[in-house]
Amino acid sequence: MGERGDGKSGVLPNHHIEKAVAAELISAPDEEIPTSNIQPASLDLRLGDVAHRIQCSFLPGANKVRERLSELSKYEVDLTGADGAVLEVGLPYVIPLLERLRLPHDMRARANPKSSTGRADVFTRVITDYGARFDDVRPGYAGPLYLEVVPLSFPVRVYRGLTLNQLRLSVGDTTLSDAEIRREHAERPLLSVGGKPVKPGELQLAAGLFLGLNLKGPKNKGVGWRARGSAPLLDLGKVGGTDPKLFWDKVERDKGDRIILQPNSFYLLMSHEEVTIPPHLAAEMAAYDPTSGELRTHYAGFFDPGFGYNPHARAIGSTAALEVRAHDVAFMIEHRQHVCKLTFEQMLEPPTVLYGDAGFGSNYQGQTETLGKHFKVDGSHSTLGRASKERDPQAQQLEFARERG
Repeated sequence: MGERGDGKSGVLPNHHIEKAVAAELISAPDEEIPTSNIQPASLDLRLGDVAHRIQCSFLPGANKVRERLSELSKYEVDLTGADGAVLEVGLPYVIPLLERLRLPHDMRARANPKSSTGRADVFTRVITDYGARFDDVRPGYAGPLYLEVVPLSFPVRVYRGLTLNQLRLSVGDTTLSDAEIRREHAERPLLSVGGKPVKPGELQLAAGLFLGLNLKGPKNKGVGWRARGSAPLLDLGKVGGTDPKLFWDKVERDKGDRIILQPNSFYLLMSHEEVTIPPHLAAEMAAYDPTSGELRTHYAGFFDPGFGYNPHARAIGSTAALEVRAHDVAFMIEHRQHVCKLTFEQMLEPPTVLYGDAGFGSNYQGQTETLGKHFKVDGSHSTLGRASKERDPQAQQLEFARERG
């Protein structure tokens, strides 16, 4: 694609993704890719017609995915009806996606769950033909995309056309070094606390920028949520109308501003710091180093340009929702303890629309609540569901189909 420019490196912004769609580097046979699915630095991918309930997870290796499915698929579930289909807790499914790729030899892609998917504790990862790694699409790949989906806390209802994950395209070496992250923070703060920039000497860097937990605040308000056992069905096509009390228990801090994570329970918590992603950068929440404790944080990863950004203020930022699960043993975490880190990438060009722009309908700009867009929330975020519906015409269409049928 000549429009990338000679020798330039970076993540493709929305207007370059539109060009990639026009050039059929990204396509959906027999139908158009909705422009509403193009984000500032990523593309929402849509579920296809059928979900394969598989015997076990797999990487295709020397095979095509459909060849592995012919061996491992136990049965198929139709997603095309007005009521979609239910995916059961703890069972792995593989769903062919509507989009397919025809990447140039110098362009690669990486996938991540959407934030709302991660906050519903739905584990997803993209698989490609002959792929040796999940979520990584090698340069020059031409072929279909598949999504492995495993609901971990709640049974979920899904539909054809629903978007559970995103794809980010890039060329060249895009990752910022720790020294470059420090320079960016000095020019315009990437992390703030209470609207004030974090002092340079207080930044914690190791191949990315660490974030800590917010476990302070009023005791009666709680510091997060814990997924309930034996919860009812969660409809992932329904935005803003689900009662969170059916799915979540409030987590209150213990004395000393700490909590004890129970083994294999899923928690939604909030970062201590506010994050700002300026227009020329994109970010990703990296997997937490398991040597630092028996837990895993954040299953959804992409932060688009504009997250927490205000061109008229040097430091403002938005807190980040953190998805946390302890493994094997109970694990104590404390206020401001580092549990995750952000890696940063250079954009090829700033996008023409930013996360949080008026009319864009961003779900989590300025968030003070960890719950995803599927749930009713109190206070200032009670409008979150309405904004999401304006942004997501697919959800409106699905609700209309259900009302008819």
